[in-house]
Amino acid sequence: MEQYKKAVAMWQEKNISTDAQLAEALNGHSIAFAYHSGKIENENITYHDTREIFEHDGVTSYTGDLRTLFEIRNAKDANELFLTAFGDRRPLDETLIKEFQYRLTQNTYDTRRYQLGELPGEYKRHDFVTGREEVGAAPEDVAEEMAELLAELTDVPAEKALIAAAYFHAKFENIHPFADGNGRTGRLAMNYILVLNSHPPIIIHEEDRKAYYDALDAWDARQELEPLCAFLREQTVKTWEKQLERAEKRHAGRISR
Repeated sequence: MEQYKKAVAMWQEKNISTDAQLAEALNGHSIAFAYHSGKIENENITYHDTREIFEHDGVTSYTGDLRTLFEIRNAKDANELFLTAFGDRRPLDETLIKEFQYRLTQNTYDTRRYQLGELPGEYKRHDFVTGREEVGAAPEDVAEEMAELLAELTDVPAEKALIAAAYFHAKFENIHPFADGNGRTGRLAMNYILVLNSHPPIIIHEEDRKAYYDALDAWDARQELEPLCAFLREQTVKTWEKQLERAEKRHAGRISR
């Protein structure tokens, strides 16, 4: 808990208010976030390819499938929207969530989804479910449930940012509002809630996916939020541990002078 509090304090000291400042603070982390978030859903995504696309808008000697390439490029597009939305202080509403999902899934829906009339950027029209509990709102209930969820997230106190973000993520994945891309959209939107409320964004590391899924299942099965909150606090420390180490070394150096 102590390291988590230090990570939050370190972030808040940056006093980030513009998209340029946010981009600078996330230097390197945006690539890592896109890699880990994508890798949770798609084992073919690599850090090397993600970095090349983010830094050079292309890849060399690529031999994988096109869907994977589109997913990585989409993550870059979604990151750009994330930054500009923050700069404009856009609220996290249904319009922005649909834009996040569209950016993340454009050109990646499979033939079956298109045949069913499913489209990126639109709520699902059929009964797609997820998780151990096979959760997911009925298509006709999605818009209402999403509106209710977002209405609960207005005027979040800064000290409650992580709880609000965890609650949003658990409920969002439980609703499962889209035919595809719910995990990636939910993780990006969760981080948007965090940065809007002066909390460091979180990389959910792909090697920790079992603990992540277990925490989401705790909500689905028993409406317990603390397992997800605890997991997110741990991931916050893991995300920012190198920066924390450097900050502590600088602090120790000043004291020794």
